[in-house]
Amino acid sequence: MDSDERFTAFVREHTPALLKTAYLLTRNAGEAEELVQDTLAWLYPRWQQVEFADHQLAYVRKAVVNRFLAGRRRMSATEVRFDAAKERVSDRPVVRDRTAEVDERIALWTLMGELSERQRAALVLRFFHDLPDDEVAGVLECRVGTVRSLISRALSTLRTAGNFADDTVSARYLRNVT
Repeated sequence: MDSDERFTAFVREHTPALLKTAYLLTRNAGEAEELVQDTLAWLYPRWQQVEFADHQLAYVRKAVVNRFLAGRRRMSATEVRFDAAKERVSDRPVVRDRTAEVDERIALWTLMGELSERQRAALVLRFFHDLPDDEVAGVLECRVGTVRSLISRALSTLRTAGNFADDTVSARYLRNVT
């Protein structure tokens, strides 16, 4: 199998996971697709570097996060707005009344958009991907203490701004916010 075929196989296998990460970062399906596509297009000429990495998916995920953070630095805060009414809460059919849970998720989702990009990236990597602090630090290119501080401040902001109980803003809950 040549390099192009290995790239194609990687893209087919890992695009859904990369899209989930990008969606959690951008909070918009179209922007998530664009971020993943842009990252893969940027990595394609450098694919040998990815192939030499110990963990290819982690390498590409880090590239997605870095391109997200770099892109956000160029945008003004007024360009990025979230309209909760336009986003679908869940694709699963509702069996029981989960109105309060949905309201909390929408509120949490909206508040996550008000966090700094690094705080949001730290939460996504830590809770959605369940990466340990040292791996999050590697992706964000900072110290473990900085990661812990980013996560602590982000969770505190979410709890305070949303007036949530501690169990609402928890690892279990954040994993299922989408």
